Amino acid sequence: MRNERVVLERFPAGGPRGSWPAEEFAHARRSEGQCAEVVMDLATDAFLVIVREQLERDADAGRARGEHAAA
Repeated sequence: MRNERVVLERFPAGGPRGSWPAEEFAHARRSEGQCAEVVMDLATDAFLVIVREQLERDADAGRARGEHAAA
């Protein structure tokens, strides 16, 4: 299993108090059907909104239904 991610957006960690722009962005993506998550990138002091690689989720769903991946 691969652990690849796609970064949709980056938000600086030093936003105004009570402001959660990364969470708001992720929530909007989830309402569109994407499995968006917020993670912290400690090296850059930023919040990243990510989605897991689509192919991995599709393959896992196919295996759960008993389908085989095409070669």
